[in-house]
Amino acid sequence: MTNISVVIPARNEADNIIALVDAIDRALTGHAPFEIIVVDDGSGDDSVVRLRERARNLPHLRVVRHDVSGGQSAAVHSGVLAATAPIILTLDGDGQNPPEELAKLAAPLQNDTTGRIGLVAGQRVGRQDTWSKKLASRFANAIRGWILQDGTRDTGCGLKAFRREAFLALPYFDHMHRYLPALFSRDGWQVAHVDVTHRARRAGSSNYSNLQRGLVGIVDLMGVAWLLRRRKKARAVPEET
Repeated sequence: MTNISVVIPARNEADNIIALVDAIDRALTGHAPFEIIVVDDGSGDDSVVRLRERARNLPHLRVVRHDVSGGQSAAVHSGVLAATAPIILTLDGDGQNPPEELAKLAAPLQNDTTGRIGLVAGQRVGRQDTWSKKLASRFANAIRGWILQDGTRDTGCGLKAFRREAFLALPYFDHMHRYLPALFSRDGWQVAHVDVTHRARRAGSSNYSNLQRGLVGIVDLMGVAWLLRRRKKARAVPEET
């Protein structure tokens, strides 16, 4: 039985993805039984060819393919739907999230005797990005935290762990991956935070610009704030026997 599903959203990461898959395999070997699901988000390179070739010798590697690019949230959602394990781990396909951090993210969920933790959010320390990207991210996180009060300093970190059923119960929308702490809290789950390291990109380039993130983020932020205000406030109580 598979206990952990690692979901990797990736687009045009042919030069990074195989090394990342192999690093995940090394990092999790010896831990709970796991599978690796790479969701190719409509890549125009030979990512799928390379992944399918690697899967011949790595049976717990699975490939899910989008016919067109749907974005990171769509890729994560497709991967979670395809997953067979109750605990999901995610990381970006560009290799900047170290796979060695995955077991540390899974631990709070695996050791949760209360069953109340729904999400473990990675928080990047020593981020290896351009100054403009870090500045834009810092500004966006400050605005988001002020409006949503989600208690998370870095929602853009791809390293996350969460309960599969809890994630699939969330309202889906494009770019929802940046608001998971607020959405899990909205549904009554506890959110844990773990500091994680960060690496420089080895090959390729980012699929999104700071301007794209900023323009989309304004609309999304208002939508999430609306969802939080309209959350279900009543809970059913068990009948007395």
